[in-house]
Amino acid sequence: MPQNVDAVAVRAWCRLALDALGGAREEIDAINVYPVADGDTGTNLYLTVESASRAVDAVFTGLEPARPSLAEAMRAMAHGALIGARGNSGTILSQLLRGMAQVLGADTRDGRDPDHADGPTLAVALRRAAESAYQAVAHPVEGTVLTVATAAADAASGRGGDCGAVARAAYDGACRALEATTGQLAVLGRAGVVDAGGRGLVAVLGALVGALSGETVLLKAAGSGHARVEPVECADTAADEAGPAFEVIYLLEAGDAAVGRLRTRLDGLGDSLVVVGGDGLWNVHVHVDDAGAAVEAGVEAGRPHRIRITHFGAGDAHTAGAAQPPGEQERTQRAVVAVVPGEGLAGLYTEAGATTVLTRPGEPPASGELVEAIRRAHAREVVLLPNDAELRHTAAAAAEQARTEGVRVALIPTRSAVQGIAALAVHEPDRRFDEDVVAMTSAAGATRYGELAVAERQSWTMAGICQAGDVLGLIDGDVAVIGDETTDTARTVLDRMLAAGGEMVTLVLGESVPDSLADELEKHVREVHLAVDTVVYRGGRQSALLLIGVE
Repeated sequence: MPQNVDAVAVRAWCRLALDALGGAREEIDAINVYPVADGDTGTNLYLTVESASRAVDAVFTGLEPARPSLAEAMRAMAHGALIGARGNSGTILSQLLRGMAQVLGADTRDGRDPDHADGPTLAVALRRAAESAYQAVAHPVEGTVLTVATAAADAASGRGGDCGAVARAAYDGACRALEATTGQLAVLGRAGVVDAGGRGLVAVLGALVGALSGETVLLKAAGSGHARVEPVECADTAADEAGPAFEVIYLLEAGDAAVGRLRTRLDGLGDSLVVVGGDGLWNVHVHVDDAGAAVEAGVEAGRPHRIRITHFGAGDAHTAGAAQPPGEQERTQRAVVAVVPGEGLAGLYTEAGATTVLTRPGEPPASGELVEAIRRAHAREVVLLPNDAELRHTAAAAAEQARTEGVRVALIPTRSAVQGIAALAVHEPDRRFDEDVVAMTSAAGATRYGELAVAERQSWTMAGICQAGDVLGLIDGDVAVIGDETTDTARTVLDRMLAAGGEMVTLVLGESVPDSLADELEKHVREVHLAVDTVVYRGGRQSALLLIGVE
């Protein structure tokens, strides 16, 4: 069956790209030496695609089982990337997506949005993407993401077939071009790495192949000798190549003519100028020594907002309107920031001194929400508890972003709120940061976690086939028990978790669970598992049916 691009494929592409960039983020950050060796390209690309993915998810909300058109999905993806673009590479990626949207998001002659696009149309979209990106960069340089994007378009143009075949050809062409970047740009050759932005684009194109064909793409560049994972030092870079001191990024509401004048003015102020967007909304990126002049130029052109200024040398960043004013209360030394499901748990964590981010089923927090929580904590050192295995990439990106703002962040990979409770129990803000993090990590790692949930549909599980309405008992994230009654299923899960020993059982009850369940389980633990204590908490609304922790 021919593989075509439709709205569902666009949504899958976003999610796969986000996962791919999450996995490659540290590697890409480590090889980031151009245009500035600030080690954040992977993080910036992740945040850009995260914004694009959330925008696409939003156009699906409330429409299922119906779905948006391809045009609506592509426009959402491009717009989300535009407003969330970070850094030089993220800004260029947003323009690549905008170029694709100009082709895949075009209306048909009778005014209706097309449902899908075929292989030749995808090839045209990739060509438009590369051309748009070149036009957005004031002074294009070969050996960068622009070169990789052009090679992908060239390879796609010479390949017939459906969208899956075209996407694969584009990916293969991008991989070959990426390997060649080391010899095209002197700074890459000195460091012995490929271009970081191009490496990120290869990950995004690999995700497109996966979305269209269903195959898992193993990124070719990841295994090459050029993609080093250790941080790169460029001590032999000449002093006059150090470049401007500040990166300035902002969204700008302005007309085309005003943006044309803005380009000219910013080009005279600094380098790495990229202006992307259109239809009255633009994302402006430039490296300058006079950050104030760059912002003033935006004010003269239109209405700038979401202004972000990063000082390359100091390693900190400030968001306009959010920087600490003179005389503001001194930061505390250390804080804990935790993602929690349910108001009851949020209250428990808050009483323990943590700053919380409340999550709802099917609505995981974005990295920006975690960064805002870290800022609210107003501390020099922050321990971050994601309390969900699915949030590992999001939390890592948030931690990296907070570090650029001068906050020391340690991410403890907690996979459940009960592991977070165990970590909080041993938290001592007065001891050395590293010692505190080690103790909290050890406590979380020593806590097995279980959960009771109700199956929504028939499906295969590790414990066999379940039917809609069955009670599922999960241990360490996998379905271990399938039952038809809550109490008996909970007892079985507890017994399996305690079979390897334990000293403390933590039970977190969901809003709909009666207190009698906790009473039954406490009695069972006393009678069957000697010398094991039990503590019970109420999770409140939005929490799971039952969470179980065994320390």
